[in-house]
Amino acid sequence: MQLGIIGLPQSGKTTLFNALTRGDVPTGMSAGRIQVNTAVVDVPDARVDKLSSMFNPKKTIYAKVTYADIAGLDGSTGKSGISGVLLNQLTQMDGFIHVVRCFEDENVMHQSGSVNPLRDLETMDSEFVINDLISVERKMERLHEERKKGAGRDKATIEREIALFERMHAALSDEIPLRDMEMAIEDERALSGFGFLSLKPVLVVFNLSEGQQAPSLEYRHQRSKVVALQGKLEMDIAQLPAEDAEMFMAEYGITEPSLNRVILLSYDLLGLQSFFTVGPDECRAWTVRAGAMAPEAAGVIHTDLQKGFIRAEVVAYDDLITLGSMNEVKAKGKMRLEGKEYCVKEGDILNIRFNI
Repeated sequence: MQLGIIGLPQSGKTTLFNALTRGDVPTGMSAGRIQVNTAVVDVPDARVDKLSSMFNPKKTIYAKVTYADIAGLDGSTGKSGISGVLLNQLTQMDGFIHVVRCFEDENVMHQSGSVNPLRDLETMDSEFVINDLISVERKMERLHEERKKGAGRDKATIEREIALFERMHAALSDEIPLRDMEMAIEDERALSGFGFLSLKPVLVVFNLSEGQQAPSLEYRHQRSKVVALQGKLEMDIAQLPAEDAEMFMAEYGITEPSLNRVILLSYDLLGLQSFFTVGPDECRAWTVRAGAMAPEAAGVIHTDLQKGFIRAEVVAYDDLITLGSMNEVKAKGKMRLEGKEYCVKEGDILNIRFNI
């Protein structure tokens, strides 16, 4: 899972990146420069901590998310679209964290001369819509040419694609992001290789100054979430030693870093969930899409487990914690054997039976 941190210059993208990753990448002007910093972050999960204390394994491994701080967007996309190098970086992302500047700082000038969160939100959305519109028009030209030639692929398939891209063109022409379109599952699958930017889910982060209230702005788009945080303060906390961070948070009345919520929202935004494997060697959180069947979850652990899948031993996390041990879980009949059609639930503890 990889999320790109985007936003206009001086919005606080790198500040948020440093806070999320406990890094110290220099912050500063990035307008016109394409620069990408990446880091892998553990997804905070108290359940993993609890399982680790219960099994005392040699290794404890959390689910992971990769964040990429992407500089180079400045709201100036023209008729040619986003440049190739930058576009290549953006299309690789599973989703975006859009940092919107809300803080005032006379030492950090805004490129538009004033702080206006709604304007900046619309600017970035338009950037992606324009780029997707250009891509859709190019694809439509190729499809119409393919239909004229009358050779190659099935005509019905070509007609279905033309109809889909005409709908997309109409939406984008009305400045509607593709993620707001109603699409059949097969249409979404067909588009997965195109990397359309306005189709990707977005977490909007309002970057506040210390003590500032979040703006009362609505962002009613599909596959979108909104959160507000004090970016500079969160970065300062993240870069402190654990004990100092606790004292700092207590002083400010902060019970939990907002960054934990950002990470969890990032996870939820992409329609993902966690399941666990436990034992004396390793307690581990794994990531799988919501709605995945047991063999797919087995494949996340190792492809051989999916190929040779027989059954999954399934225990609900809450049952294990309530009963206190796997022996008690089995004694109370709370361990289930599930087959290939079992839909994995959030927090399931799995042990895969397989044969190759």
